[in-house]
Amino acid sequence: MRNILLSCCLTLAAVATTAAAGDGHVDIEKRLTAEQMQATGLDQLTPQQLALLNRLLDEDRKASAKAAEARQTGRKSAGLFAGGDDAAITATLKGEFRGWSSGTRLELDNGQVWQVVEGNYLARKAMASPRVTVTPGKFSGWYLQVEGHNPSAKVRRVD
Repeated sequence: MRNILLSCCLTLAAVATTAAAGDGHVDIEKRLTAEQMQATGLDQLTPQQLALLNRLLDEDRKASAKAAEARQTGRKSAGLFAGGDDAAITATLKGEFRGWSSGTRLELDNGQVWQVVEGNYLARKAMASPRVTVTPGKFSGWYLQVEGHNPSAKVRRVD
């Protein structure tokens, strides 16, 4: 019975989280009809138990909203800018460029650091602080290309 009640409450919390969408907590007894309260056995809870259940559901709603926000922020910060813009950028590579291989870390003048996850390239001659463009891939990942060089390296941001 407890497992069924807990499962029901967690389902209701998930529904409430998506329905409320930041509007705040609505007590369980206001969300369910009298028949639903009786069918779930929630009508037999003491006022203290009901208050605890409402508090737990509200905490779960807040935690779910915070986790969703963190996931969204994570998607944004995986982009190129702190604001989460997934547009391509052009910057200058710090230091001398001789090429790359898997694991090479490339630091840009804007403070970003990218690591090559796929690809190898050896430049014919070293270049001092070349311009680079980092663009999102069509399906996934990011690609860094050095100005004047044809190949691009699949990269991931590491800073």
